[in-house]
Amino acid sequence: MTPQQPARSGTDPLAINWRPVSGDVVLLAADERDLDTVRMLLATLPANARGTVFLEVESADQIDPVDAPPRFSVRWLVRDRGQRLERSVNAWLDEMLPVSGFGATSVYAWIASRGAARQLTSD
Repeated sequence: MTPQQPARSGTDPLAINWRPVSGDVVLLAADERDLDTVRMLLATLPANARGTVFLEVESADQIDPVDAPPRFSVRWLVRDRGQRLERSVNAWLDEMLPVSGFGATSVYAWIASRGAARQLTSD
């Protein structure tokens, strides 16, 4: 993994270093505290962007629909059901960044619990 400039969640969304490039698979992961930031980041993406959003909330009654590009999957994780953000993100990355002879896969991730935007590749 090659880290880029750090970004901080829980602050002004405009202060986030957010620069996915065309061709990247985008991963957004956050809990309910950063839902507005996730919405803002999704709104900056072109219609042909592809990726996944993981949003962790305490209970199902906190689920609030999120608009995302058509090629995005939005997955709600509910803590009181035993679903966890870190476990889900790790499983997703294991699937999306396999080590293979078929070339590199590039994932641009913003993970609020880690507070950093990173470029992840299978290289």
